[in-house]
Amino acid sequence: MVLSCQNICKTFVDQKVLDHVSFHVNEGDRLAIIGLNGAGKSTLLKIIMNQLPRDEGTITTKKDTSIGYLSQHQDHNFKNTIFEELLTVKKEIIEMDQKLRSLEIQMKHCTGEDLEMKMNEYTNITHAFEQANGFAYKSEITGILKGLGFSEEDFNKQVATLSGGQKTRVALGKLLLQKPEILLLDEPTNHLDVTSIQWLESYLNRYKGTVLLVSHDRYFLDKIVNKVMEIELGQSMIFDGNYSSFIQKRDQVKAIRQKEYENQQQKIKHQEAVIEKLKQFNREKSIRRAESREKTLAKIERIEKPMELNSKMRLSIEPEVLSGNDVLTVKGVEKSFGTTHLFSDLSFEIFRGERVALIGENGTGKTTLLKIICKQLSKNAGTIQLGSQVCIGYYDQAQDNLDPSKSIFDEISDSFPTLTNTKIRNTLAAFLFQGEDVFKLISSLSGGEKGRVSLAKLMLSNANFLILDEPTNHLDIHSKEILESALTKYTGTVFYVSHDRYFVNKTASRILELSKEHGLRSYPGDYQQYVKQKEREALSLETNVSSQPLESDVKIDWKKQKELDALKRKQQNQLKKVEDKIEELEATQQALEAKMCLPEIATDIGKLTELNKEKEVVDTELDALYEQWETLSE
Repeated sequence: MVLSCQNICKTFVDQKVLDHVSFHVNEGDRLAIIGLNGAGKSTLLKIIMNQLPRDEGTITTKKDTSIGYLSQHQDHNFKNTIFEELLTVKKEIIEMDQKLRSLEIQMKHCTGEDLEMKMNEYTNITHAFEQANGFAYKSEITGILKGLGFSEEDFNKQVATLSGGQKTRVALGKLLLQKPEILLLDEPTNHLDVTSIQWLESYLNRYKGTVLLVSHDRYFLDKIVNKVMEIELGQSMIFDGNYSSFIQKRDQVKAIRQKEYENQQQKIKHQEAVIEKLKQFNREKSIRRAESREKTLAKIERIEKPMELNSKMRLSIEPEVLSGNDVLTVKGVEKSFGTTHLFSDLSFEIFRGERVALIGENGTGKTTLLKIICKQLSKNAGTIQLGSQVCIGYYDQAQDNLDPSKSIFDEISDSFPTLTNTKIRNTLAAFLFQGEDVFKLISSLSGGEKGRVSLAKLMLSNANFLILDEPTNHLDIHSKEILESALTKYTGTVFYVSHDRYFVNKTASRILELSKEHGLRSYPGDYQQYVKQKEREALSLETNVSSQPLESDVKIDWKKQKELDALKRKQQNQLKKVEDKIEELEATQQALEAKMCLPEIATDIGKLTELNKEKEVVDTELDALYEQWETLSE
């Protein structure tokens, strides 16, 4: 055990945020802390870091355990370039390197006992330098910065000139370089694109320390964590497993608790009815029996009513009119803004009942394509044709379809003038706007609240073709789950843009990937099937073997199975060759290290430099082979 928190309590004014929260983590654990916004997740991390005092409870860590913390909001007083800022983490290694260079110069002019002392010192520092990965620390910094989305051109930028999100990425890079035994990460993926998130997933899965993280990225959690703790109404519930496993177990426990509560309530009501009846008899014996039952009833330990998620939206979307089978046909569409070219020759079709996710890196034109289809932007070339009786319902992530000068109630009533006041209020209540909340001005709402108003309008539109731009932005986890459920039950057609991989995995029946290199490519199935197909494509480039499409609804016949078996054998042979090469280079690496420690070599600067260069070449080749081995092994 490296960290234990027992009965942690915290109250702000009269609001109890943490109520006797207890948990512990062992070496190598990856614990996700989840809950609604304001549940106390970030507060708990700050209490562990002694940045906030706790009202009650104890926190115990293993002796001399180092802890690193990435908060959501930080004061970044960085005065260096990006690369220089990360170099500050390697101060000890740099000092050792400088000491080694100094000793090399000194040893040229020493003899006898003085030389022997300096040689011993040189050998000891060289060993410590190697143990600290001193020969590769610059490569390590470069790898982390590139993994977090910085290009080599960015390395010399002054950190002070960066955006808040970029500064947070620099802070995360420094933290990963420090390699503390416990990592506390508060929303680490907030400012990362999908490629960087995937890199961070891989990095954290290899990380030797313990990780506690707060995140709304459920796919990220699924890939990393082996424990999940939910904080709800100040109390915690913890289970082993990843996020998906936690949801199943949590719902089972809640269902059991709800049943236990209902059974007890039924028994209590029955006893109360019997007591009332006995009293009505108004006889001494029956009254005594009633009093005895009352005493027994008073001693019962009452089960608290389980919390019902009033925060959950009750979302139901159904089309009024059935569209034709061909919902959307796009041919040769092109778009540029002045001299900035976005895409050209985009062609695809969407059919009734499909749920198609459009994914790709930022700047490829995904939102622009949606707006062209909805006739909010013009195209430079190509044709777009809607099918028979297709009615579009559009959700804009910027909520441009909302009038900031109107109240929530007027926004709905003006858009749907035939609705009664009761219908409008019932609809808004389903999206958590109750009482006087319905008269709030759109301009005063948060991003999440505006998103809920837009979803309410979408529900009332009765559209049979939903076009959604980042529909999960600003939604908490519970609201995302409700939207996922509604879309999977929806009998119309859906085309949407989303960076939420868990959402895409739950809802998509097909994925369109938009990239500047390849244009538009179609992949059948959900996000996990898309990832597998991408891995096969990447592998086919390395092995020169054509990849097979992964279509879950098509059985692989005997011939294809033989091809797959041949591919597998080829991969296994390649894996064996890589392993043999690694073994050979590791032996070379050890021999070079041993040679560099010899007294006659340690005093020969020229020979030492030559051997060090050889070792650097071997180290670089080994790093590449390790990555290749990892890819082939997976």
